Amino acid sequence: MTATVALVDDDRNILTSVSIALQAEGFITRVYADPDAALKALLDNPADLAVFDIKMPRMDGIELLRRLREKSQMPVIFLTSKADELDEALGLAMGADDYIAKPFSQRLLIARIRAILRRAEVSRTPPAPDDPAVEPIVRGRLEMDPARHRVKWDGKDVTLTVTEFLILETLAQRPGVVKNRNQLMDAAYQDDVYVDDRTIDSHIKRLRRKFREADPDFNAIDTLYGAGYRFSEE
Repeated sequence: MTATVALVDDDRNILTSVSIALQAEGFITRVYADPDAALKALLDNPADLAVFDIKMPRMDGIELLRRLREKSQMPVIFLTSKADELDEALGLAMGADDYIAKPFSQRLLIARIRAILRRAEVSRTPPAPDDPAVEPIVRGRLEMDPARHRVKWDGKDVTLTVTEFLILETLAQRPGVVKNRNQLMDAAYQDDVYVDDRTIDSHIKRLRRKFREADPDFNAIDTLYGAGYRFSEE
């Protein structure tokens, strides 16, 4: 099935060039120069993935993502300028799946889009009933069901993006074992697509924030400075 990618950017030149490049790769594209119109359209008729520029008038990409996340877990990639490190971190903390700094390579953007769509498809595809790789993971108060992309903490549902789920799953599979950033990148980005350390750190911060909404005392993801992260089973 052909994937639909929504592009939201006030720069019509970027909309046109990226749309043409994506269509040449077999994607269906929907383009929006107005974030308000994009939000209404994406809530009424979701795309498979969306690409948001951060710097837009009236409603920036971060606010657009915040409003979208109230009702949808659609995968989102941010386009940022190299000077917008704070915006990148904030966007990832709010639930973006990835970001790419401008000026960007269209080949890199297409590779990131394909990687995220593949991960999303895996999370939606029912596994074979006898596949041991999709057995539920229970670690103390944590319950993960890879077959249904469901997570609970203390019996409370915790909604994660595909990237967040894969990072947590990697940590929870071997409690107490330290995973460095490269190992977590390999788990979440399995297509040789480059991401930097800040991306993983931001996803970890978002994971902690989501679990603390369910349990203010959550502290099961440890940081070992200079080494990486580990899941501590209580």
